[in-house]
Amino acid sequence: MTRLVVPASLAATLALLGAGHADPADPADPADPADPADPADDDAASYLLPHPGAAWWLSGQVNVIGQAQPGFHAPYSGDNSFRNTDHAAVSVVATVFAGYELTPTTAIVVTGESAGGGGLSDALGIAGFANLDVVRNPTLGAAPYVGRAFIDQVIPLSGVRTAAPRDPLHVLRTRPERRIEIRAGKLSTADAFDVNTSASDSHLQFMNWAVDNGGAYDYAADTRGYTLGAIVEYAAPAWAVRLGELAMPTVANGIDYDSDLAHARGENAELELRGALAGRPGTIRLLGFANHARMGRYADAIAAVMRGEVSRPDVTASRAAGRVKLGAGLNTEYEISEAVHGFARLGWSDGAYESFAYTEIDNTIELGGDVRGAAWDRPGDKIGVAAVSNGLADDHRRYLALGGKGFLLGDGQLRYGRETILEAYYTARAARGVSIATDLQLIRSPGYNRDRGPVAIGSLRLHVEL
Repeated sequence: MTRLVVPASLAATLALLGAGHADPADPADPADPADPADPADDDAASYLLPHPGAAWWLSGQVNVIGQAQPGFHAPYSGDNSFRNTDHAAVSVVATVFAGYELTPTTAIVVTGESAGGGGLSDALGIAGFANLDVVRNPTLGAAPYVGRAFIDQVIPLSGVRTAAPRDPLHVLRTRPERRIEIRAGKLSTADAFDVNTSASDSHLQFMNWAVDNGGAYDYAADTRGYTLGAIVEYAAPAWAVRLGELAMPTVANGIDYDSDLAHARGENAELELRGALAGRPGTIRLLGFANHARMGRYADAIAAVMRGEVSRPDVTASRAAGRVKLGAGLNTEYEISEAVHGFARLGWSDGAYESFAYTEIDNTIELGGDVRGAAWDRPGDKIGVAAVSNGLADDHRRYLALGGKGFLLGDGQLRYGRETILEAYYTARAARGVSIATDLQLIRSPGYNRDRGPVAIGSLRLHVEL
């Protein structure tokens, strides 16, 4: 499964921290969003076409990422190894967004999407893979599908209302200062949880999926990054809390959802605190999740080898319904200055059970930052740098060392070492609604194997926002 990142995800983050809305014609509103004299909610330069402040929303985007790596040292390889010969790949994600404000507190959003092309080595062999846009099941092809289809319902809890930042996933035009928001239907868990304004968007920011998401967050999703369920959020000026009850796939990295909700579901909770340090704004998010699914246990697969029943362990042979995988995360960001932002993540998940929905990471630490281009008279540009260290629990690493395979990893053997990633990018606004970027990633011990690598990956990206 690969999470497909939403376009304009930075704006989506700000809105989803609490998108409540009031009647746009209400005289209590500071401005009427239908008034053409008011500033547009979206950054006009971010879109190729203008977007009026009407009840409807219609937009689109195309994101193209080309990547290449020149080969590296690897004395052996397995079925799920990252290919050590030089090769290249191109991914293409195209999305159409449609939304409508049914009432001042109710909206519907539908997105149609196509994910074509592919990733280096079919997106195998590296836990923190280099391209978040890649779907890890190449047999699905580029046929279009419905990405999201949800209703957004806001319950106002205060009479103070403000104009809401609009973007493809948030079409309501005003919001109360305190509110409850309910989103239900087909969703992306990562649109609401573990969002970071500097590291959540593979279309304008980093490309690695252990940088744009907390790698240990094995969040509920199918192989394309979507799920069914509901997310409820309470938002106040200084804090927010959100809860999600979401569907799990029937098998690891699967495309179908498990309908046995008594034994298969993803439960998510996040507390967000916003404040200031030395006069500069900052945010802390505390995340917890519990995945109920028909998962295998690494210790059971290892025991089958020890008993001489099989020569290589297979975690899928020990799957049982109703198993529970727990995890937690810390996500923080801080505005060092108007131009410079820093961020960090910590994450842990129970490595006793198989990685199921996101990637094969049991613990992670991430640190990074970005510099906005206004510092050199290029306000649409940005530079970012991040470092990540990923690790495995004892049973998980022993399973791989004995020749076991997960849905991503499997070199046939393993000399364990933490997988470390350094990524740097430069995104430049080439024209209204058009951005280009260069990106370099250096990965040590790919797939946690000190016998392989290091790997260098260069990338070029074109992003068009209509």
